[in-house]
Amino acid sequence: MGKIKVACETYAYQMPGESYKGKLDHIMGIAKKAGFDGIEPETSFFGDLSDPIKMKDTLEKHQLELAALCHVEDWRNKQETEEERKNAEKWMEFLSYFPDTIYLLVQMPGNDRSDLLERQRNLLSCVNGIAERATGKGIECSYHPNSPEGSVYRTGEDYEILLNGLNSEWIGYTPDLGHIAKVDMDPMTIVKDYRSLINMIHYKDMFSDGRWAPTGEGVIDIKGITRYLIDTDYTGWIIMEDECDGAISDPDGVTIEDGNYIDAELRSMLV
Repeated sequence: MGKIKVACETYAYQMPGESYKGKLDHIMGIAKKAGFDGIEPETSFFGDLSDPIKMKDTLEKHQLELAALCHVEDWRNKQETEEERKNAEKWMEFLSYFPDTIYLLVQMPGNDRSDLLERQRNLLSCVNGIAERATGKGIECSYHPNSPEGSVYRTGEDYEILLNGLNSEWIGYTPDLGHIAKVDMDPMTIVKDYRSLINMIHYKDMFSDGRWAPTGEGVIDIKGITRYLIDTDYTGWIIMEDECDGAISDPDGVTIEDGNYIDAELRSMLV
């Protein structure tokens, strides 16, 4: 069985605002210090590291892997807009330099859930289209639903539509434990129900009142889900995405604490 590896997402560095945009070199240094194997940056953080050669050099300097590239768009129309398609082609060209990196697609939540069925169909059309093109270029894709009230795929009923509508020949599923719990679904149940589609997974924790918790301090059964993944021969990435309030003022400290949690609670399970 292959080894499960753990990476960190850049969302903790998005919580302070714009101050860490273009500072992936710094973020990678903290990720390495925290003991992560890789990183999953959202594209707005890239700055001059959108040059794949510079990205390769920076990853090598920090001895990290590019686990995934997170690409966020609206995808509100039946087909991608000209700009959306141009952006997708740009990032697919970038990923041609990183054949083992997952292309993670995430929709920007809207303001509400009006015209829900149409918006759900449009998203599937756009995402499946991107994934078909990416697969043809040898790029592995995944889709990550989220939980804000304007998200078109957030409830159990939505998930049935989404995960039966994504073309599994071209794209997998990235469950986010926090977003699942946020809408009163059980993360373990969702992971079990859709295990065959999962090619990456996001971890974050939540208090019982719905506030994001520092990893390990909330109610999500992170260790139990990790054990289940191991028992079902999962060999993909676990991505830590911490959105606790502490990240607003100290994303470095939150990232280090996430690494400490992994070392104390998960590392012995993953070797």
